Amino acid sequence: MGLFRFIFSKTFLIQLVLAGIILIVLGFLTMQWLDYSTNQDQRIEVPDLAKMKLNMVESKLDELELDFEILDSANYNPEFPRYSVIDQVPAPGKFVKEDRKIYLTLNPSGYRKIEVPNNLIRKTRRQVEPTLRSLGFEIGEISYKPDIAEDAVLELRHKGRQVQPGEKLMKTSVIDLVLGDGSGRYRNVESDTLSTNEQTQTEVDEF
Repeated sequence: MGLFRFIFSKTFLIQLVLAGIILIVLGFLTMQWLDYSTNQDQRIEVPDLAKMKLNMVESKLDELELDFEILDSANYNPEFPRYSVIDQVPAPGKFVKEDRKIYLTLNPSGYRKIEVPNNLIRKTRRQVEPTLRSLGFEIGEISYKPDIAEDAVLELRHKGRQVQPGEKLMKTSVIDLVLGDGSGRYRNVESDTLSTNEQTQTEVDEF
């Protein structure tokens, strides 16, 4: 009965109101502190860094009090200057806080080298061309040599010289194909030489 009277007494109600006011004030002060410590109201627009060299990037981001980190180099893109920014995260136009890192991907100095497969000789043109294109090479001139197999790849050439299996060439290099013409005139040089010597010896003996 005494507790019931206390709950509805003037003293208890005053204490309850004071406690509520204190909670509201503490909540307000906490939110203000969070806004200050996390810079909720500070928003910096991320600039477009595409095609910029690193010295320009550093100067631009220093002005905005932003930082950057290089993630990696992408595949070479001839439309971008060498060692320039080819991609960035966050994207241009996004809003970030002070000291936020912008992650950059740079354009390398050139195309990377790719190994020429060692199993292309004697395969057909229809097999070899898609394989080379899928690796990033371009097909150049097509020439023919006497050979028993029609359209069989006899040689791969780059800038006039024969490409050896397993050799590495720059991506987008132009590779010329030397194919068999299917004439059936494929002959072994040693056999031809031997036959010629035997024929000469026979003629001498008969004489």
